[in-house]
Amino acid sequence: MGDIAQPTRIGARLRQLRQASGRSLSSVAQQLGISSSALSQIETGVMQPSVNRLIELVAVLGVPVSAIFDELDVFERPPESAGSDVTEPLPGVVVSRGATAVAHLGQGVTYRRLTPLAVTGVDLFESVYPPGASSSLDGAMLVHSGWESGHVVTGVLTFEFSEGEVRLGPGASLSFSAARPHRVVNEAEDTAVAVWITLPFGLPGESPATP
Repeated sequence: MGDIAQPTRIGARLRQLRQASGRSLSSVAQQLGISSSALSQIETGVMQPSVNRLIELVAVLGVPVSAIFDELDVFERPPESAGSDVTEPLPGVVVSRGATAVAHLGQGVTYRRLTPLAVTGVDLFESVYPPGASSSLDGAMLVHSGWESGHVVTGVLTFEFSEGEVRLGPGASLSFSAARPHRVVNEAEDTAVAVWITLPFGLPGESPATP
């Protein structure tokens, strides 16, 4: 599945982002409601963050999820992808002909950015959920700013909300305010793949969503 961002590399990138923000380990951990030791384990690769934890972390640091892919030197590039760097074959046209980095998270969930470069204000990525995987181990729902739109490519995903749940199969899509508590679960026997876009605003005329 292309370049693999092992836990140590994801942790290294998260540490880079935290240090760039000027935040201490303890202050970020306190805002997340976890111990400094737990955050340290994520940064050193001892612990893989869940989807929820990753999104909470980058939100605290004030960066999008795609920021974890912006420093490619923290990812391992396999030999077969050598020479497949991002190029600009035409003025204003950016192309990536090689595999992109994959972030491996808790429960075997993976994230892959689908744009050759970061796009300000927009996250476009692919998520892969193995059977039984979810966005949080403890059943906690996620709340963050922005607007989520997802399209299920293969498999079946269950989207849990405070008011109920929505179960979607291949070809189905949904959109919702990310300020609405939500959780993603794969309750089926097959791996599920979905494509996501996260925007800072919701539908036309709406204000930015806030937790």
